[in-house]
Amino acid sequence: MDTRTAGLTIGKVARSAGLAIDTVRYYEHEGLLEKPARTAAGYRQYSADAVRRLRFIRQAKELGFSLKEIKELLSLRVRAGCSCGDVKVRAEAKIAGVKQRIAQLDRMKRALVKLAAACSGRGPTSECPILEALEKTEAGR
Repeated sequence: MDTRTAGLTIGKVARSAGLAIDTVRYYEHEGLLEKPARTAAGYRQYSADAVRRLRFIRQAKELGFSLKEIKELLSLRVRAGCSCGDVKVRAEAKIAGVKQRIAQLDRMKRALVKLAAACSGRGPTSECPILEALEKTEAGR
């Protein structure tokens, strides 16, 4: 390991990447981050590349990519024969999934608004139209 980039402790790497130490260990365990060299005392020693990779992972997570999808994105960077188009296909698939989730959330919102509007907020819970509607929905399945 190059001495100019070696020697970052797990705490420094985690702080630099904006992650918790446990998250760095988890990503290492899951194979998203290469196992670092260790000192004679057993301490992990990361390179600056680890910080870049962890930032990439954090950004991809914030965009909704799963760890499995992030592994695929990371592998595309080093896999021979892959192009930017391969990455775009995955991004477009993620966009389609986000659109689908938004539509699902919108349906949920409309149903909840309708239920909330049907309830005056007064009276016993045994006569609550929200609870009654939920019971009917469950029984109707």
